[in-house]
Amino acid sequence: MPLGPLGPAHPARPSDGEPLAIAKQARRRAEPSNAPPDYHRTVTDDRPYSPGLEGVIAGETSLGYVDGERGRLLYRGYRIGDLVDHGTYPAVANLLWTGEWDPGHHLPTGPIPEAVLATLRALPRETKPMDALRTAVSAWGATQTLDWPPTPEQARALTAFSPSALAAFARIRRGLEPVEPDPSLDLVPGFLYQLNGERPDAATARALDAYFICGAEHGFNASTFTARVIIATRSDIASAVSGAIGTMKGPLHGGAPSEVVEQIHQVGSPERAEAWVRDAIARGERLMGFGHRVYRAYDPRAAALRKVAEGMEHRPEWLELAIAVEDVALRVLAELHPGRALKTNVEYYAAPVLMAVGLTPDLFPATFSLSRHAGWTAHVLEQAANNRLIRPDARYVGPPERDLPV
Repeated sequence: MPLGPLGPAHPARPSDGEPLAIAKQARRRAEPSNAPPDYHRTVTDDRPYSPGLEGVIAGETSLGYVDGERGRLLYRGYRIGDLVDHGTYPAVANLLWTGEWDPGHHLPTGPIPEAVLATLRALPRETKPMDALRTAVSAWGATQTLDWPPTPEQARALTAFSPSALAAFARIRRGLEPVEPDPSLDLVPGFLYQLNGERPDAATARALDAYFICGAEHGFNASTFTARVIIATRSDIASAVSGAIGTMKGPLHGGAPSEVVEQIHQVGSPERAEAWVRDAIARGERLMGFGHRVYRAYDPRAAALRKVAEGMEHRPEWLELAIAVEDVALRVLAELHPGRALKTNVEYYAAPVLMAVGLTPDLFPATFSLSRHAGWTAHVLEQAANNRLIRPDARYVGPPERDLPV
């Protein structure tokens, strides 16, 4: 039997009906069998409950493995560092969709239907890029025939479309015309070309491509789980990704890199780093780019992006400041919170990479969403291939049944 990160890739598991049977047994135990039910009595529900579903196994996946304790991230068994060093985003996306590694896989950005372009032109210029991207994906879905089940071809088409849509919106709000896709360019350099109107240099394109690879997949995070819940209803892939973008918009999920930029600017110089970090912690402020819901070790994506950032030909002047702040922050956090594992996460080094390739901070979350399209759509395909409607229970904590006052 093939082995996964923790053992057999397909261990024995209970039948689909077994969890339901267990729940029914719990309900039967809650009521005496030798007496008529008393609907005015509160029924005790002793089934386990985990706020935020933390620690709950909600599904099985062969796509990504997040080892928070040891700081590992695998895509279909391949280490994230190796994929960044030797792969491209199209190759990684194809790996997630098909399970096959083809380092030469080509995926250009896709065309924008006229109806979608008209929708983007109708948006107010002050519209946030995440709202524009979510709207564009929804409008794109209305122009397509997206039959069930979703297919790798649908995943490719949507993943190729979205960079064109975001680039078009970014130009329209600046009073510029959108740029047509260049089919000779892969997705990431094609996105930069459509954004800026000129072909990026190889080093810039490579840096952003590395960021896209690091952002492509990360297990059952909030936005990915949203996409799986939506597709489990037999909705379509555009609806699933629109919902995922809406989830990613929340600041607890996708907004930290832009806040890292502001944080670094507030520090100002390496000499001020320690005093600023200690003052921020004393004020109860969160240090952006440190700590993670899953990782208890150094985020492997941060390590890969730091390597990329340090190797950039035109890296931002404040990269050395960012490195100095990181060193101080890790030391002070370990001193003040010795029992907590607060390590650098991916957002910290995403910021210098995104700034260095010329993106404005308000585009950071939407660009993160572009990178996550590969993982979202791969999870959509995986969910649909072995589908079961996702419908958890809730523990009722309200009043017992009662009569309406007359």
